[in-house]
Amino acid sequence: MVLPIVAMTIVLAGVSIVALSVGRFPVPFPHVIRIVGTHVLTIEDSTSQVEQNVVWLVRVPRVLLALLVGGGLAIAGAALQAVFHNPLVSPEIIGVSSGASFGGALALLFGMGSFFLVSASFVFGLVALGLLFAVTLSRERTPILMVVLGGVVTGALFSALVSLVTYVADPYTTLPAIVFWLLGSLATATYAKVLIALVPILLGTAVLFLLRWRVNVLSLGDEDAAALGVRPGRLRWVILVSTSLIVAGAVAVSGVIGWVGLIIPHLARMWVGPDHRILLPISFLMGGAYLIVIDTLARTMTAGEIPLGVLTALFGAPAFFILLRRNRERIWDSA
Repeated sequence: MVLPIVAMTIVLAGVSIVALSVGRFPVPFPHVIRIVGTHVLTIEDSTSQVEQNVVWLVRVPRVLLALLVGGGLAIAGAALQAVFHNPLVSPEIIGVSSGASFGGALALLFGMGSFFLVSASFVFGLVALGLLFAVTLSRERTPILMVVLGGVVTGALFSALVSLVTYVADPYTTLPAIVFWLLGSLATATYAKVLIALVPILLGTAVLFLLRWRVNVLSLGDEDAAALGVRPGRLRWVILVSTSLIVAGAVAVSGVIGWVGLIIPHLARMWVGPDHRILLPISFLMGGAYLIVIDTLARTMTAGEIPLGVLTALFGAPAFFILLRRNRERIWDSA
């Protein structure tokens, strides 16, 4: 159980060093290690001030934010796939991403600053969760299908509101900013945004990690979970709230980045199996490494910067097609 985590941590560290090194202003690997060591261990450094500024002030917060967002979306997807007993479920199914998108688009429409952009995204993400809770709340046990339908309706509502915001936005000033933000980007990463994302993402991740053995039980089905002494309804909502915190925090600082929560958990499951005690931490590490790679490609492939949502879709759509082909018989049999 420990060996895969150690291996994935080493991969994550290597990917991070490469990401800190490459770019418009390349910095040699030894210099990157010395610069990071200077700020972390307060040792003397002989590198130039320009290299220190590029690595520590520009690239380090971007790598940290990619780690938090990618890891958070991946572990949220893994937990939701266990809740809904379907490996083709992603965090977007609960509608929180659409709610957070509307909050960010609304802040951009009224020309608010970064603080209000992040705050509005997070608040409306939680509003979407509250709406889902209100739609599906009942005194009796809430079926999984009801939660899915409630998430679809909530997501559709806020997607329509986002479309309304883009319709009324000024096509020469506000609209391009809204569209670029909705496609997902880490170009404006700062240490302040890292701190903002750190609280909800790590809080939700910590709850999921503490409940990892209960997630194993819940993945067996409600009847088996109840027979083993777990309350499936209550546990499901705790997981939904935790994943919503993660998704809302991620969208608030990076915009909408799809496919990470769908593809990464499945790849991690193919490697370490369905045991969520190891699947959840591996998904977090793998998702963080994956988004760091995608973000590095986004800022180095062309003269401009490619939105992250475009690249994750280009990689995720073929992978989703392969997953759909492999699982089509089980999907149709369970319908």
